Amino acid sequence: MKKITLMAAACFASGVAAAQVRSFEPEKLFPEKNEKSKFYTVSGERHGPSFFKKFEFPEVEYQPGEKLTFDKYHTVDVMYAWYEKWAASYPEIVDLYVIGHSFEGRPIYQMTLTNKKTGKDTDKPAAYFEGGRHSGEITSSESILWLTKHLIESYGKDSEITALIDSKAIYLRPQNNPDGSNLYLRTEQRNRSTVRPNDNDRDGLLDEDPEEDMDGDGIIYQLRKKAVTPEEKEKANFVIDPKDPKGRLMDRTFPGKGEYLMYTEGYDNDGDGSYNEDGIGGLDLHRNYPENWRPNSGGDLTGRGYTQGGAGEYPLSEIETRTTALWMLSHPNISVVNSMDTRVPMHLRPPSTSKGTDRMYPEDLAIYEEMDQLGLSFTGYPWAGDVYETYSTRYKVNSMTGDPLKPEPLFGHGPDFGYFYYGSIWYGDELWNGGAMKDYDGNGIYDEYDGLMWDDEANESKGFKVWTPMTHPTLGEVEIGGFHPKFFAQNGPPWQLEDWAKKQALFNLAMAKKLPQLTIADMKVNKLSDGEFEITLEWSNTGQLPVALEQAKLVKIVQEDRVSLDFDKELTKGYEDAKVKITAPTLHDKTIYSGYTGVGEKKSATFRVKVEGNEAVKGKIKLSSTRGGYFEREFTLNQ
Repeated sequence: MKKITLMAAACFASGVAAAQVRSFEPEKLFPEKNEKSKFYTVSGERHGPSFFKKFEFPEVEYQPGEKLTFDKYHTVDVMYAWYEKWAASYPEIVDLYVIGHSFEGRPIYQMTLTNKKTGKDTDKPAAYFEGGRHSGEITSSESILWLTKHLIESYGKDSEITALIDSKAIYLRPQNNPDGSNLYLRTEQRNRSTVRPNDNDRDGLLDEDPEEDMDGDGIIYQLRKKAVTPEEKEKANFVIDPKDPKGRLMDRTFPGKGEYLMYTEGYDNDGDGSYNEDGIGGLDLHRNYPENWRPNSGGDLTGRGYTQGGAGEYPLSEIETRTTALWMLSHPNISVVNSMDTRVPMHLRPPSTSKGTDRMYPEDLAIYEEMDQLGLSFTGYPWAGDVYETYSTRYKVNSMTGDPLKPEPLFGHGPDFGYFYYGSIWYGDELWNGGAMKDYDGNGIYDEYDGLMWDDEANESKGFKVWTPMTHPTLGEVEIGGFHPKFFAQNGPPWQLEDWAKKQALFNLAMAKKLPQLTIADMKVNKLSDGEFEITLEWSNTGQLPVALEQAKLVKIVQEDRVSLDFDKELTKGYEDAKVKITAPTLHDKTIYSGYTGVGEKKSATFRVKVEGNEAVKGKIKLSSTRGGYFEREFTLNQ
C-alpha cells in the first residue's frame, strides 16, 4: 500500500504543544494486520475479543468501494480508508492524525478541516464532532462520516461551507472506540463500550459469562421460556403483550405475575444461575468524564451514596475518553461539540444531575434551548432537552406501576463535562429509534409496539425474528426470536441509514455555522504630532454565539478578548532609550483587555505610540480571542 503522511498528535502528558509528522503504512497501524503485534492478554496471544472474525453481515461494507455510499454500514477499516484518501486528495484543507491508540492498539483517527492558507486551526473558532464512543451505536459514526464527506466535497462549491472552512476549524473523530466497533461488525458479540475486561457481576472474574450465538446465525436474539415449574412460576416476570395479535411482543411485569422468563441467547457459563451477565467489557465511556463522576457499583462503602454503573476506576481512566477531554482542554478555541450515540432519539444536553434552572446561567440556558429547536427543525426527533429531566421522564409514567417518572441523574456524563467544566455548547445526541416512527396506538409513547408496527408496515417485517422453538441444554424447551439487536433495535436497517446520518449531520453543521467570529472592521493610524501616533482597531462579533458562555467565564476556560501591539524588539529595548514607546495604556502591561465580545457587539481599542527619529517604523496590532479567533494587522508609522 502506498504510504501516506499522518500527523501524530502531541503527547499531552509531556506538555508538548506542537504535533510531530511522520510517515506510516496504514496497514501496519492495525494490530490485526500485523503478525508481530502483541495484545493485552497475559500470554500475548492473538485472542483479544474483537479479533475473532466470524461473520460478515449483509448490512455491512467490509472493503472500501470506488464510491462512498450510505446504503450499508462501514467498518473502521473502510472509514479510515476514506479518511486517508481525503487527506491525500485535499491536503490544502485536511490534516489527518492519530489522536491515540485504543485498548487493543488500534489507532484513533481524527481530522482537522480548515483552509490552511487562511491561518492555523488553533487561531480560528472551532467545533468538534465525534461518533462511535459506544461500540454498538454505529449510526453515530456514520453521521460523522457523512458530514466529513459533505464538507470536503462541498468546499469550493457551496459558498457557506467554503466560508466556514476558510474561517473556522472543524475537528472530526468518526471512531472513538474502534475496538468496540470492530467487535460489533465482525462478530456476533455486542457491548456498550470498550472491550477492556471488566467484572460486571462482581464475582472476581472478568468477562466470564458472555452471550453466545447458539444457532450459528451470527445474531444474538432473545430466548423466552414458558414457566412450568413452581420455581419458574415464582420468577416469571413477562407476559405476551396482547396489543400484538401475533403474540410477538413481550411485556414486563412483577415477578410471579408473569407467564414467561426472558433471556438473551447463550448459556450460564459460570453456573451462578444468571445468564450472560458478564459479557465482553462493560465500562461505559459516557460515564467516565470528570464532571460529577461517581464510583462504580460497589464503590460507595457507606451504601447510602450515589454510584454509577460503568464509571471506570477513576475519571478519564479510559484512553478513549481521556483523548477527547485532553484534546478539548488543549484546544479551548472549541465552542460547539456533539459526541453522539444511539438510540432514543433525542437532542441530549446538560444538565445530567440537576434542573437547568437550578445550575445554568439563564443566558446560557436560553442558547441551549434555541439549539434544541434548531436540532428539531432538522431531525424531527420527539425530544430535545436536558438529561436529568427531559430524558429521564420522557415516557411520563412507569409502564409497570403507572407511577409518574421522576428525574434521575447520570454521573460522569459528557454533556455535563462539556458545559460545567469546559463551558461550551455540548450535546450527546442519540440517533435512531428502534423503528418507532409513529405512535400507532396513540398512547403518547414511542415504544417497541410502535417499532414492530412500523417494521410490518415499512420494513417487510425484517427487523423481527418470529419466535421459533428450540431446545436449550439447561433451560429445556424455549423459543428464540425478537428484534434484530444490531440492525433494528440499536441501529436502523441500511435503507434508513443515510436519512438518520444526514439529518443529524446537518444539525451539527448548522451549529458550526453559528460559531463566534470576531471580524476586524477597521484599523486607523492617526499622526497626532511629530513622533506621536494613535492606533485604533475596531472589531465586532459577526458570529451567532458569544465568544464565551457565562459558564466559560466562571470556570476561566476562556480569557478576555485582548489587543496588543508588536514591534521589533530592538525598537522597544530599554524604556528610556527605546526608539518606540507605547505611551497609552500607561500601565506596564501594554495589553488592552476588552472583556468578552457579545453577538453583534462592536468594540475598539486605541494605543498611543511615540517614535524617536525620522525613519518609518513597522509594527503589528494583534486581536486575540480564545474562541473568537486570532488576528494580526500590519501598519507603518511614517514621520
